[in-house]
Amino acid sequence: MALRPLLLAGMVCSSLLLGTMSAPAAATTSGAFPDAQASDPARLGWMVGAPPPADRQIRFEDGSYFRFPQWRWSVANFRQLMPTVNVSRGLTPAVPLKARQRNDIDVLTFVPLGREQPMTWAQSLQENYTDGIVILHRGELVYERYFGVLKPEGQHGAMSVTKTFVGTLAALLVAEGTLDPGRKVADYVPELAQSAFGSATVRQLMDMTTAIRFSEDYADPKAEVWAHAAAGNPLPKPADYQGPRTYYEFLATVQQAGQHGEAFHYRTANSDALGWVLARVSGRSVAQLLSERIWQKLGAEQDAYMSVDSIGTPFAGGGLNLGLRDLARFGEMLRNQGRYNGQQILPESVVADIRRGGSTADFAQAGYTQLSGWSYRNMWWVTHNPHGAFMARGVHGQALYVDPVAEMVIARFASHPVAGNTAIDPTSLPAYEAVAKHLMRRN
Repeated sequence: MALRPLLLAGMVCSSLLLGTMSAPAAATTSGAFPDAQASDPARLGWMVGAPPPADRQIRFEDGSYFRFPQWRWSVANFRQLMPTVNVSRGLTPAVPLKARQRNDIDVLTFVPLGREQPMTWAQSLQENYTDGIVILHRGELVYERYFGVLKPEGQHGAMSVTKTFVGTLAALLVAEGTLDPGRKVADYVPELAQSAFGSATVRQLMDMTTAIRFSEDYADPKAEVWAHAAAGNPLPKPADYQGPRTYYEFLATVQQAGQHGEAFHYRTANSDALGWVLARVSGRSVAQLLSERIWQKLGAEQDAYMSVDSIGTPFAGGGLNLGLRDLARFGEMLRNQGRYNGQQILPESVVADIRRGGSTADFAQAGYTQLSGWSYRNMWWVTHNPHGAFMARGVHGQALYVDPVAEMVIARFASHPVAGNTAIDPTSLPAYEAVAKHLMRRN
């Protein structure tokens, strides 16, 4: 069995569900792909039938799940394709969302970045291959739409929005005194002492200012992203495979490149390493910790779940799948200074630290031209715009946008054919700001 096909088949458990990949190198257009209507997975009938017709079947093992337009079905059905671990919501009743649906948002207009002609909010959803979107205003559900095969009761891949949950858990443990952000990673995980992570601090992991050799250039067969993909792939390895076989084994091989703490470098391996630190200090896996410290307290409607490697390690860099309303609940909890469902789930100090953001100078060195003036803190993306908005971001259009001034939360799932958010931000970021201003004008 060739290694390359194995990696391609397993990328969903590793690097292609990782991060925003919104650097200039990822600025690819979707012009070569069928549009949202033509690629609608419900219309195309993927995986319908007992069994589905041969030309409508999607598999993990042959990589067909990752092809477009099959991808639009896969992101809402990962649990059918690969091993996962549950993130339990517990046994208490879900917290209902008060609904006051508005019919004036679809026709709202804005001008996308780099364009002169306006578009409507409804048009932007189609252009971004949106699978589902929820808007909360002052905690009320004012807008909710689903497309393709995603339903309100379904779960969707969050991709690198996963990182934000992991970073938030780390910030919580720091606030409680369980985790010291100034200590070296090797103090908590001695197995990483000889890797690049060993000499980095926990804070440098949390803010991704480590200096690690980890290329996510998928065109380079020698890039570290491929070794990461092979290690995290839960499928059997080829007989001649000699590389790491788990996320933990891979992390121990990562080498240093430069000095820690000098610049922001978005690298998914940081999230995996932070997940290992959290597991070691808490005695719980990331999935268990998320369930116990956030999900069961949030009053979530649904269990979430995470993809895992061959020994059941949750993929901390991008393996979370959850319901859209529950993602919005998480954002609303952050908007309310960590309080939700009648309890203080996160200390106010954690939310304040996130909202302050990180170093804009460190962030600028990463070259995110569409995110000028932003920063990164506790694995949240902080805009530093006049409303102090902050967000979680994931490839193919996953987003959680919190605007404290507008008292608004937007949660979105999407299946855009291009991974890089540079293909999505021009129509998403100004759309979010337009809705925020609209809601503030029309209470």
